[in-house]
Amino acid sequence: MIELKYILNVIDKQFSKIELIVSEIKDFLPLKNEDMEDINKIKTIDSFIYRFGKIQDIMGEKLFPAFLEHLQEYNTSMSLLDVLHKLEKLRLLNTDEWIKIRQIRNTMTHEYPDNDDEIIATISSALDYFEIMKNIYKSIKQKLG
Repeated sequence: MIELKYILNVIDKQFSKIELIVSEIKDFLPLKNEDMEDINKIKTIDSFIYRFGKIQDIMGEKLFPAFLEHLQEYNTSMSLLDVLHKLEKLRLLNTDEWIKIRQIRNTMTHEYPDNDDEIIATISSALDYFEIMKNIYKSIKQKLG
């Protein structure tokens, strides 16, 4: 398994980059349909989508198993749902919220809708859930000391 320190370093870098993007997006909130025609705003939104998905992937696929392994609570036969339930028992996340974060990520990266209203609603949700994802990460880092 990849070393936990390395995973934390990668996620820290992703968070430092996405924080700049989020502050830029917040400057033009609330998003409007005409924002979907502004190339600079689209670039910022696309950067947010990329980083959000990257962070969610790394946390779910790498950090959570490595963290539980660090606690000697992980085995390779565990499903993602098992991992999430274990983290929920440790009061580090809410399983339903993480599943929602994953659904938002999937919607933004795989099913990028043609409907501007749907894009705007998904981006708005992602910004809210980004804060939850960031808090989960902070809680895990705090638990590690």
